[in-house]
Amino acid sequence: MTSSTPRRTVLAAALAAAAGTAAATAVPASATAPGGPPAPDPGAPADRAAVGHTPAPGTVDNRFWHSYTDWRCGSAAGTKAVAGRRPGLVLATPAGRTEYADPHTGRTSAWEYASWTSPAHTSTVPATEVIASWNAHTPPGTWLQVELCGTYSDATDTPWYVLGRWASGDGDIRRTSVDDQTDGKSSVWTDTFAIDDAASGLRLTSYRLRLTLYRTPGSGLTPTVWRLGAMASDVPDRFTVPASDPGPAPELTVPRYSQNTHVGQYPEYDNGGEAWCSPTSSQMIVEYWGRRPSAEQLAWVNPDFADPQVCHAARFTYDHQYEGCGNWPFNAAYAATYPDMNAVVTRLRSLTELETLVRAGIPAITSQSFLKEELTGAGYGTSGHLMTVIGFTATGDVIANDPASPSNEAVRRIYPRREWENIWLRTKRYNASGRVVSGTGGVCYLYFPDRPSPAQRRALAALGIG
Repeated sequence: MTSSTPRRTVLAAALAAAAGTAAATAVPASATAPGGPPAPDPGAPADRAAVGHTPAPGTVDNRFWHSYTDWRCGSAAGTKAVAGRRPGLVLATPAGRTEYADPHTGRTSAWEYASWTSPAHTSTVPATEVIASWNAHTPPGTWLQVELCGTYSDATDTPWYVLGRWASGDGDIRRTSVDDQTDGKSSVWTDTFAIDDAASGLRLTSYRLRLTLYRTPGSGLTPTVWRLGAMASDVPDRFTVPASDPGPAPELTVPRYSQNTHVGQYPEYDNGGEAWCSPTSSQMIVEYWGRRPSAEQLAWVNPDFADPQVCHAARFTYDHQYEGCGNWPFNAAYAATYPDMNAVVTRLRSLTELETLVRAGIPAITSQSFLKEELTGAGYGTSGHLMTVIGFTATGDVIANDPASPSNEAVRRIYPRREWENIWLRTKRYNASGRVVSGTGGVCYLYFPDRPSPAQRRALAALGIG
């Protein structure tokens, strides 16, 4: 097993159970924003097409708020937009004060808060799933919460769902997802909003995101959020995807790190390196872009451990509710803590889109699951694993930095195009017991600089990522 139990496996089982349950379960009070920041104005303006926002056609819609105009278009309660080289949102005047009982430390602390609610975004794809991501700086004494509220295709609304309580450090609160959120039509599974019974035809047609910023009372501190958004999708159920024709793409020079060299290290973070595929992949891409933690930031790591930055990535992506380092938005948020970095969670629809990104110099971290015999050269099977795609061979095969390798030197792998394409893009598969379980349907993390090159900007814009 190359990762902790993937949320996609849990999601498939849970949705199957939910489909056979008639009674709806209310969203628990603990899932709402601590202290209940004021509900957004129901008359808040609908989303306007932001400059440079081109929704990805077909099965995936990306919408991210990140410009000064974006931040000014939302509904603010104590927050304000700040201009500059990298526009953002900060806590200006507290809208209230609350107490938060951290379920993972047992401590109850007082916090000031302010909130920002996005305009309603009508997705180009009526969605069965939505995954949010955010890029922020949270100095000690601050943290943030991200929530989603949407409208179904039957014209009813979801409750406000918590999609994450997050801080870049772990000294104030414990970074966490929130379990047991459902209204009988949809649920949140770790980091993914999902329609409970997609076969019913019900879809999420629009949504708003609410961002709540917290700080120590009277401190004058503030988080700064540079990017907030979500990927909405409706990928059809499929065991097999159409084959794509290879296109030209280079091999990028990306650092190679093995998760397996960290087996047994810091078992408090999901049993050590054997489950660190996601943070190990994240660290590879962070360093590809020339960023890495400082010696001071790594001082906590045992000096006898090689590649201490991988241990650092595991600690600071760890989700204390999920009890793993594989929370998708938490990995993106970690990458964006490095100077001038952006990071999003999205889906791609084909290897052709991935080739376009690689040609522009953007590697991707992909999520997939497979039996040992389904991927020639892997040497293992997995119910959920992250690896980094760094290029393609002349014949179109996939070149991946696979952290499930015995050493850093063994990380670079070449996988057959057709096999790899299918295990990554499918949404259904058979596990080792012959049961039908879910696949990830093309999920990936994309990390890129705040000032991408023109070619990188075009490649991202083609996906609807501004």
